[in-house]
Amino acid sequence: MNQRYSLTAISLHWLVALGIIGTFALGVYMSDLPLSPNKLKLYSWHKWAGVSLFLLILCRLAWRITHRPPPLPATMRPAMRGIAQAAHWALYALMLAIPLTGWLMSSAQGFQVVWFGVLPLPDLVAKDKALGALLRDVHVTLNYTLLCVVAAHVGAALKHHFIDRDDVLSRMLPRAAK
Repeated sequence: MNQRYSLTAISLHWLVALGIIGTFALGVYMSDLPLSPNKLKLYSWHKWAGVSLFLLILCRLAWRITHRPPPLPATMRPAMRGIAQAAHWALYALMLAIPLTGWLMSSAQGFQVVWFGVLPLPDLVAKDKALGALLRDVHVTLNYTLLCVVAAHVGAALKHHFIDRDDVLSRMLPRAAK
């Protein structure tokens, strides 16, 4: 069995990772800006990126469901295997829930999401100020939860590479970066 992820899986992994870093950084930056045309533009970009990431994550999830990943090292304890699988599914759940809560929040706050300024997406809920505030809190909390899970994911990959000295990290790197 192939011990490396496919080029498609590697590409989707790193595209999603870069997208998450970018949208998270933009979200943190824009949230405290005073109301201005620039802030509204940044919010639009954030929403465009969120919708694009959501679609990319759906593609990644479909690929993952239809293509078996390489097996974990035989030396991994069963409990660690379970934790690794749970962490991966938590990442997928968070990556799907975050853009959905952003879209729901925009709908509840009365701001339609218009993808790339061209394609208006339907509001998912009616305008409701209290619901919008709640969804904002949920969106922010989920983002910081994702940050923690990603930090654990990166830490585990580095542990595998530098301490366990196995191929868990290298099989997800592009060949040139091995």
